[in-house]
Amino acid sequence: QVQLVESGGGLVQPGGSLRLSCSASGITFSSYVMAWYRQAPGKQRELVAAITSGGGTNYADSVKARFTISRDNTKNTVYLQMNSLKPEDTAVYYCNADGRRGGLGANYWGQGTQVTVSS
Repeated sequence: QVQLVESGGGLVQPGGSLRLSCSASGITFSSYVMAWYRQAPGKQRELVAAITSGGGTNYADSVKARFTISRDNTKNTVYLQMNSLKPEDTAVYYCNADGRRGGLGANYWGQGTQVTVSS
């Protein structure tokens, strides 16, 4: 059974920092592209950052230079370090795993963790 479990969300003041974690089980973690998405109320889910199995990264323009995605394949965990947070970063953040399983494409989502940036 595949599970992606996010943690680390919460309430933070503007300018503050949070680190999200996503622990994966049931997949060959090292071979998957891992990503963080977010969805704010009334808006579509959007890609925040992604990291390939080889460590290549990609970021949304809105978070470049503020957020950093990383992975630890020994712990089957992907992280999102979020600095200089803004109210517009408020959203539910979802972990995503994209790869192949049994020769077929496979895509999995976590349950989400709420991030609220407010004074």
